[in-house]
Amino acid sequence: MLSPQARSRLSLYLAMIRFDRPVGWLLLLWPTWWGLWFASKGTPRLGLLLIFSAGVWLTRSAGCIVNDLADRWLDPHVQRTRERPLAAGSVSKGEALVVFAVLMLIAFGLVLLTNRTTVYLSLIALALAVSYPYMKRWTYLPQVYLGAAFGMSIPMAFSAVTGTVPPLGWLLFVANVFWSTGYDTLYAMVDREDDLRAGAKSTAILFGDLDLVVIGIVYASFLLAMVFAGKQLALGTWYWSGVALAALLCAWQLWIARTRSREDCFRAFRLSHYAGMALWFGLAIALV
Repeated sequence: MLSPQARSRLSLYLAMIRFDRPVGWLLLLWPTWWGLWFASKGTPRLGLLLIFSAGVWLTRSAGCIVNDLADRWLDPHVQRTRERPLAAGSVSKGEALVVFAVLMLIAFGLVLLTNRTTVYLSLIALALAVSYPYMKRWTYLPQVYLGAAFGMSIPMAFSAVTGTVPPLGWLLFVANVFWSTGYDTLYAMVDREDDLRAGAKSTAILFGDLDLVVIGIVYASFLLAMVFAGKQLALGTWYWSGVALAALLCAWQLWIARTRSREDCFRAFRLSHYAGMALWFGLAIALV
């Protein structure tokens, strides 16, 4: 049994990795599964499925820590983030680095069970994930950078299954960049006023009054890329039904966010992963 003090520290560490907020993990899981299912034509090996699914959770958790370490200058000034353990000072930088190292060592151990190309791609993914949180200091496009960081699981999945990354894998990667840019802009709209005061940058600030128009354009680009991907494998009705449902869900998010209030933008963002889930279900059933 853990002592009360140990339980208290554990609860803070779980809060630091957003254990109680699975949306971020799911937004990374669905594209990873798209990659595995497309690459394997619907029959991914159980071992690879377990490796990538666990790796998604581990890397997302570690990414939350890197994000909070990089944003210690910003989070205390943002309504949504000021109570996070690092921002509030309840977890030290040293503790956070230890938890990060443990998570990444386990994740890297899983990647070593695949092949050399996948290991090399994982190093690129790590570099993107670690550097992403600093983008909001220097560029208005951190959401695009996040899409690249999240999307690296797709070429990794193709590499693990086939030993190479074909054009289809990179098409899905680009699709995920569009999708991530859209939903993370909704997320950035929640904090836009706080970010402006603190001097942080985001696509929500860059797009201004055209925010929902641009989100609609990048969502449409995402869906078009998924259409091209489906045509490459000549997928049937179930896949196209998944694409149609994803399109309806994207439109619903935009409708919810039309008020641009913090609450509505956050609610729209939290619905984002359902579009990814709809696409995966359609893909999985079509490939059966």
